[in-house]
Amino acid sequence: MAYYFYIKAFHLIFVITWFAGLFYIPRLFVYQIEAFHKPSPDKEILGQQLKLMAKRLWFIITWPSAVLALLFGITLFYLNPTLVYQDWMQVKLGFVVLLFIYHFKTHHFYKQLQNDVVKKSSSFMRIWNEGATFILFAVIFLVILKSAINWIWGVVGILVLGILIMLGFKVYKNIRAKNPEA
Repeated sequence: MAYYFYIKAFHLIFVITWFAGLFYIPRLFVYQIEAFHKPSPDKEILGQQLKLMAKRLWFIITWPSAVLALLFGITLFYLNPTLVYQDWMQVKLGFVVLLFIYHFKTHHFYKQLQNDVVKKSSSFMRIWNEGATFILFAVIFLVILKSAINWIWGVVGILVLGILIMLGFKVYKNIRAKNPEA
């Protein structure tokens, strides 16, 4: 069963590349939304380039990585079915479901922006960008500590992280208001 660890390595590689795509695509959305509000010809030039970048990231890296991470994960369950019965794994699978919901909603935003439909602000997208971060923290701690029992500290930790991220966002917004080039 030596190949089990190769499957696990591939699963982890594609989880990492999936997260890389999920971390970067909302940043491209921020830039697309900001470009949408610029005067011509900047709006058109930047808009087309950012759409192309988003399309390549989404369909060449992010979607394939999500599918391959899922397939290698299912293969790991097939090879070691006892994993499904471990408490920490059941909680992790809950976060994986949340990650796919986040992914599908991000795909919805992607399609809107590809069609020049701007319904969200760049500030919203900056906050949206942190969704994958929360899920990543939760999954990493579950996988490393293999403990789904201590919910109080986990919830407190994620809330503190959220507060720190929001404070950082506010500070950055204030800096940006004073210096638009920041």
